[in-house]
Order: sequence, then C-alpha cells, then structure tokens
Amino acid sequence: MKIWNYLNKKRNLDDISVLESIPLYTILGIWAFICLFPIYWVLVTSFKEAYVVNQGPFYIPFIDFQPSLHAWEFVFLQESLNTLKPFYNTVFIAFISAIVSLFIGSMAGYALVRIHYRPKIASIIFFLLLLIIGVFFVAKHGMDLKIVLVCGFSIFILFLLTLSRRFSSSLGNDDIGFWMISQRILPPVVVVIPIYIFFQNLGMLDTYSAIIITYVAINIPIVVWLMRDFFFSIPIDLEENAALDGATRYRIFTTIVLPLAKPGLSATFLLVLILCWNEYLLSLFLSMTDTQTLPLMIASMNTTRGPQWWYMSVIIITMIIPVIVVALFLYRFIIRGILVGAVKG
Repeated sequence: MKIWNYLNKKRNLDDISVLESIPLYTILGIWAFICLFPIYWVLVTSFKEAYVVNQGPFYIPFIDFQPSLHAWEFVFLQESLNTLKPFYNTVFIAFISAIVSLFIGSMAGYALVRIHYRPKIASIIFFLLLLIIGVFFVAKHGMDLKIVLVCGFSIFILFLLTLSRRFSSSLGNDDIGFWMISQRILPPVVVVIPIYIFFQNLGMLDTYSAIIITYVAINIPIVVWLMRDFFFSIPIDLEENAALDGATRYRIFTTIVLPLAKPGLSATFLLVLILCWNEYLLSLFLSMTDTQTLPLMIASMNTTRGPQWWYMSVIIITMIIPVIVVALFLYRFIIRGILVGAVKG
C-alpha cells in the first residue's frame, strides 16, 4: 500500500506521479530511439569496410565487427576526392544564402506587418504583360536585353503615373503575403531549366553568385511568412512610443523589433540554413566542379558498382555535424526568447 501511494504521490498540482510518468517516458524513449538510431547507424557504417557492409547488418563495434578507419582515410586523405572543397562550398553558400535571405525577408515581413500596401491589380497585370513582351523580343528577335529593360521600365512608370490611377481594384498585405508563400508550393523542378538557361546566358554557371542568388530567391518567401508571425506578436505600442520620442522607422526596427524577435530570427535562420545546406536539385544544375556541394558529393558515391555506403556515411556525418553545432548554439536564444515571452504574458 505504501509503494502504491508513493507511485501515485504528486509534489504539486502541476506535477505528475511516478506511475503516470512511466508511459510518458516510455513513449519519449521510443521516439528518441527512432530519431537517433539512423544517425547511430550511419556513424557505425562509416567505420565498416566494404565486405562488412555487404555481409549483413552489424550493430556493435568490437563485438559484431572490427571497426576500421579505411573510409575516413579515403574520404579525407585521397587527393583525387578533395572533400574539403565541397565542404567549404557548402558552408560558404549555405551561410551566406541564409544570412541574406534572413536580412531581406525580415525587412519584407516587417513591412507587411506595419506598412499597408494597396497595389493596383491593373498595374500588376500590365507589368506581367510587359514582361512577356520583353521576353518575346529578346528570345525571338534577339534584341538587346538592356534596351528592352530600359524601354519596359519607362513604359511601366508612365503607366503608373497616368492610366493606373483610373483603376480602383487593388490588393492588400494579406494577398501579398499569400502570394509570396505560394511560391514555395511551386516545385523547384518546374523552374530549374529556365534558371539554368538564364545563368548560362549570363555566363554565371558554376559560380557562387548564381547559386546564392537562386537559394535566396527560393527561400525569401518562407522567411517573410515566418517572420510576419513573430512581428505580429510584438506590441505596436513600443514602436509608437519610440516614434513619439523621435526615433526613425529604421532605428525602431533595429533597436526594438529585432532584439524582441531574436527567437524568431534564430529559428528561421536555422530552418533556412538547413534548406540551403541540403539543397540538391538546384545545385545539381547550377554547379559543376568549382562549386560542388556535399549533397552532390554524396550522390556521386553511387557508382556503377553500386552505392558505396561506407564512404557515403563518412560524408553524411561530416555534413550533419556543423548543422548540429549551429542548432545547439541557437537553441539557447530560442528557449530564452520563449521564457521571456512567457514571463511577459
């Protein structure tokens, strides 16, 4: 009876008893095993030789099999493989793309929260019409791109200053936000060929600029969508009081809004970094030898002799370690922001 009372005893109303915690921790343990076992399996496979992998599943080093550094030596010491170059490319491209996406997307998200836009539907339709006409003249008749851009821009400005005022139908901020996030619904494979032809004509294939520009354009919509929610949660009274004291909108954004949105910035940066870090399709079309990334290097390990799992595992472990380190570093900012928000609430 005493044991039963001890198992059901609660320290306070918000606590759970030992008996109630058993199924909870059992479920958490099973879920942790499901999440961590693939990483353990990849780590173990990186220390196996080819014949050990082909013989069957072995789980425990020094018991099921004798570990070897053969795969690690081949990946990092083989001069023909040059693993450090794809690793540097992945780090440089992913971090720069994530930082630029967060910088532009945060400002756009804040603008959609605090500034009311009313773009005319007629102006949007006319812009798309000019874009189609410009593409037709450049692609079909070989006209100079600079001349087409100058002419199209001039015509569009004249339309905004004259005929556009006669139309009343317009869009709102929510329409703009939905349109931006809808760009993520479009599969990248649909636009990858036009992107390839675009950078090919500009002579920018296999360059950092082409890949970073593409990654930024692909990820800005999701940054805008996520940061809008974080900016909505910031009381507008703080900004209005600062404006009454003479602070400019730029100063309000940098000194008040961004510090309060630090958890959102950290979480969004981590998400965009992972998306850029793991991007394969766009990198496959835009990079060759100079800008090859780790996802492409992993795919190259699938040779005519079959997938070389031991080499793949080494590269995968090398690929996930920096992301885990960044996640652990940003985790404290995310948790600190959640706790501060809970105290304020």
